[in-house]
Order: sequence, then structure tokens, then C-alpha cells
Amino acid sequence: MAYKIAVIPGDGIGQEITAEAVRVLKAVDEKFCLGLLGLTFETCDAGGTAYDKYGTPLPEDTLVVCKASDGVLFGAVGGTKWDSVPPALRPERAILGLRKGLGLYANLRPVKVADALIEHSPLKPELVRGVDLVIVRELIGGIYFGEKCESEQVDGTERAWDMENYSVPEVERITRLAFDTARLRRGKVTSVDKANVLATSRLWRRTVTALAKEYSDVALEHLYVDNCAMQLAVRPTQFDVIVTGNLFGDILSDEAAVIGGSIGLMPSASIGTGTSLFEPIHGSAPDIAGRGIANPLGTILSAAMLLRYALREEAAADAVEAAVDAALADGVRTVDIYIEGTGCKKVGTTEMTDAVLAHL
Repeated sequence: MAYKIAVIPGDGIGQEITAEAVRVLKAVDEKFCLGLLGLTFETCDAGGTAYDKYGTPLPEDTLVVCKASDGVLFGAVGGTKWDSVPPALRPERAILGLRKGLGLYANLRPVKVADALIEHSPLKPELVRGVDLVIVRELIGGIYFGEKCESEQVDGTERAWDMENYSVPEVERITRLAFDTARLRRGKVTSVDKANVLATSRLWRRTVTALAKEYSDVALEHLYVDNCAMQLAVRPTQFDVIVTGNLFGDILSDEAAVIGGSIGLMPSASIGTGTSLFEPIHGSAPDIAGRGIANPLGTILSAAMLLRYALREEAAADAVEAAVDAALADGVRTVDIYIEGTGCKKVGTTEMTDAVLAHL
């Protein structure tokens, strides 16, 4: 039986970068003979392109294909073209719909700085060298999915509100994933909350502490979110696995992404009860779409995460990651990570993928 991969290019540069990642997956399939019958790919619409075709950012057919697949490779959605579209039909609603439809309850975002790119980090080299962490973010709970009111009048004054809530099972599920991830790495979990202020954070901390008793081989520490944000900037090498809620995870993962110097390099995995989804963290970048200069490495590394987490093809995933590191060590750079006068070679999207394929 062949592995089924749903490919959702989306909008902007999504078309270009997913095509390059598929090239890499096909090469890996040829080398490692994945599964019994290899990989098959089915391309689906989502985002603004889907809205233009079907009047919805997430067609039902796309969700059906994704549910029947072993993994989803996602590009990016959005763009100024759809700024005037009603909020419920904005391209970004596609990713929210996929999270809900596929039960994607956790986002894993690794941050690892290649030696060849240390100079691109805004932090000092001695702070960045050796950074290797994963942020595990709860994805379908918390304030983003709680009750909300856009506008109401109270005593003659307009106000709006959003409700934050978490249940013990929700916290246990994401925490268990974090501890299991730490067992495969360096054995340390940092749980991030705001328990000195928020009731939901106090429940979060109690639940994490109780569950930790099942993982005596994993070290646990608790940090307030403001302290964690500071520590990511001053000593990021102290972290192994960070687990936190939806809002805090959204903010901290974007901060951590900057450590590497370019969001074009950063992959992510959204893990669910069924099919999981893999995507680069950057946006659709409509200003450079079609110019052949987008950095495909974030998507290629997302494909490596698909191999590891969805297909359990660890050797193939390692090979892709090693090939990316080797290409960077060769001095090949897309424009977002190119520095004049360093002796590196500036290349386009396809050429960067060629450099990766040369090491597979």
C-alpha cells in the first residue's frame, strides 16, 4: 500500500515551495523505497485560490482528501488580494478549518541553528551556537477558540471580550506529547504559563505537575511566559522542549523563529488524532510570488517532519535534514539569507532545491 500525501500549495509562493518539497520527497522515496509502494501525491485547493474558484477558502473535497491521507504538506495562504473578503471567508480560515476538521491539537515548531547560518541570527554567535529546541503549542483550545464578543454596550461604553479556558484533558494531552517528545531528545520539558495571574494557568501548572510523575526520566521546570520570552533572547540553549497554551505558544514560537535569522528556514508540524499537517511558518509572500526567489528550505524541512512524524520514516527524515545542512555548508543561499561579501552563492528557489538534492 502506498503512502498518500495531500499537497495544498495555497497562495503566493506556496505554489513554488511545495513543488520543490515534492521534488525532494520523490527523490527520498526513490532512495529509501518508502512503504510498500512508495509515495503518491494529490494536490488540493485551499486559501484565496480556493475562494476564487469555489467561494470558500476550504472546499469540502479538500478536507475529505486530507482525512484520507497519511500526511498533509501545506504551503501558505493569504494575500492583500483578499483583504476585502468577509472575515469568515478570508484565506486564513482555511488553516483554522483544517485544524478543526483534522483534530490538529498540537503544533511542533523546532528551532535549530545551522553552523553555516550563525551569522544571520540577531543574537551574538556565542548565544546562538548549539540552539536546538522544540516548542509544543496547544492548538485548538484557549482564548483563540473560546467564546467572544466583538462589541457590546455596558453602561454606555463599548467593550469587547474573549474568554480563555482549558480543561484538564486538554492540558494532559498536549503535555503528554511534550514529555514523549523530550524522551526522544535531551529529556527536559519547560512548561510555560502565567500562573501568578491567570486561573487557567494555575490549572495548567497543576495538571502538568501531576502528569510529570509518570515521566520520572524527564526533568520538568515551570516558567512564567514573560520570563520565558526573556530567556529565549538571553540564553536559548537552556531549552529542550517548551510546552504551552495557544496564545503564549503563538507568540513564543514566532520569537524563537527569529533566533535562526530567517523564518524561511523554519518548519512546523501540526499533530492530530488522525492526519497531521506540515507547513513552513512563513506567510504567502505575494510580493515575491512567481519570481523564483522564495526560500524552499522551510517547506523541505517540513517535508522531513512529515517523514518523521506521519510516516515514521526516521532515516529518510534524517537524510533530508542532513542534505539541507550540507547545502548550506556549501555556501548556497537564497536572497533572504544571502550576505554580500561572504563568498556565498546567491541562487533561486529551484537552484536551492538542486543543492539539497545533490546531497541526497
